Amino acid sequence: MLGTYFYHEIIRKTVISFGTLFNEVHVRHQDATGKNISDIKVPISYGPKQKFLARIQQQPDLNKAVQISLPRMSFEVNNIQYDPSRKAGITQTFKASEGGKLKKVFMPVPYNLGFELNILTKLQDDSMQILEQILPFFQPGFTITIDLVKSIGEKRDVPMVLDSITFTDDYEGNFETRRALIYTLNFTAKTYMFGPIADSTEGLIRKVQVDYYSDSNTQTAKRMQRYSVKAAAKKDYNEDTVIDQYDDPLIPPGDDFGFTETSTFFGDGKDFSPTRKVDL
Repeated sequence: MLGTYFYHEIIRKTVISFGTLFNEVHVRHQDATGKNISDIKVPISYGPKQKFLARIQQQPDLNKAVQISLPRMSFEVNNIQYDPSRKAGITQTFKASEGGKLKKVFMPVPYNLGFELNILTKLQDDSMQILEQILPFFQPGFTITIDLVKSIGEKRDVPMVLDSITFTDDYEGNFETRRALIYTLNFTAKTYMFGPIADSTEGLIRKVQVDYYSDSNTQTAKRMQRYSVKAAAKKDYNEDTVIDQYDDPLIPPGDDFGFTETSTFFGDGKDFSPTRKVDL
């Protein structure tokens, strides 16, 4: 098990999806007449808030053009934790198609990714503008769809849940010290981790058969009707210019197909043996 290389980039995709949520936040400033004099798209980057605070404190000269401008946002992953409330059967599998081949995939394992979003501003009104563009969408969660395993087309809805909001005013000392108002929003992303994808040794289900009995006690009741459904090809897979029953076994996984339905009525009292595939 361990030692088999695989990498679905699930954590990376979740981090990118989270950051993209806050990629279009703006702050506007107005003059005394209410006219907009500036419209700032708030930059966001991955990293701890301490890194940006250190940059601010190391460049106290407000006239330098190289200083970090506020407002800005930063985010980072601060914990990864297993979520037992979303646990599924560890031995359950499902089938998926990859490049026309059937694959066997074990059920994913639920994990919560903790995110910390930091809003850094020098004006309280800037903070309020940013918060009001974020909070209405989290009640307390906002669900996004992420293509977790692209090779098999496995997309999952991942809720981003807002857990808490805290505020700190990092202003101390004299008038030369830059003020930094910091709002910290903690989120939980309820994502899933997938293991390696293996080739399936089992075939596709191409036929379904159901027998109906005259009573719920199948030991004494007689069967009355058999209903069966078979996959029917819609394309000429064997390229003989005719679409017929010889194309049905050639339908690849994930391709479009039709159905052939059959109903048969009985009065012989026999039972169907799934192992021998005959009526006894």
